[in-house]
Amino acid sequence: MSNQDFPRGAAGNVRPHEGASEWTTKAAKDALSRASAFAEDAGGKVKQAASDTAATLTGEVKEILNRQVGGGADMLGNVARSVRRAAEDIERDSPQIADLARTLATRVDGYAHDLRDQSVEQIWQTTKDFTRRQPAVVFGLAALAGFFALRIVKSSPSVPAPPIQPSHSYRSGGGAYRSGGGGISYGS
Repeated sequence: MSNQDFPRGAAGNVRPHEGASEWTTKAAKDALSRASAFAEDAGGKVKQAASDTAATLTGEVKEILNRQVGGGADMLGNVARSVRRAAEDIERDSPQIADLARTLATRVDGYAHDLRDQSVEQIWQTTKDFTRRQPAVVFGLAALAGFFALRIVKSSPSVPAPPIQPSHSYRSGGGAYRSGGGGISYGS
C-alpha cells in the first residue's frame, strides 16, 4: 500500500491512523459490491445456460415423440390394411362380419390419417379437451383398464419362493451338512 492510498490531512500530510477505518470500510464495500456483481452475472449466465439446455432438450424430446406419433400412425394404417384383407378373405363365408371389418378398417385408417397430421402438443390438447368434456368416460376407461390389469396380474402363474433351508447335502472337509425337517445334523 502506498502513501497515496491513505487519507491526507489539511497540510497534505499522510495520517494513516485517521480515516483508515473509513478507507477500509469503503474498500470492503467496493470488494463486496464487485463480488456481488460477479456472482449475479455468473448466476445469470448459469440460469441462461440451464434454460437454453432445457429448451433444447424439450425440443428434442418433442421431435422424438412426434416421430413416434408418425410411426404409430403408420402402424394403424398397416392394421387397417390387414383388416381389409381379412374382410376380403371372409367375404364369401360371412358377409356381415366382412362389412363390420371394413367399417372398422375405415375408422382405424381415418384415425391414422388424423394422427399423422397432428403434433404431440395437439394430441395432448385434444386429450385435455376431451377429458374436460367427458370426465365420466375417461374415468370409466381408466377403471376398466385397471380392472383388466388386475385380472392379468392375478391370473399370471405365481413363482414359488426358494426354500429358506437348503435341501441338499453339502460336503466340506470331513463332514457332511444335512438339512432335514427336524433340524440340522453334522455327520462324517
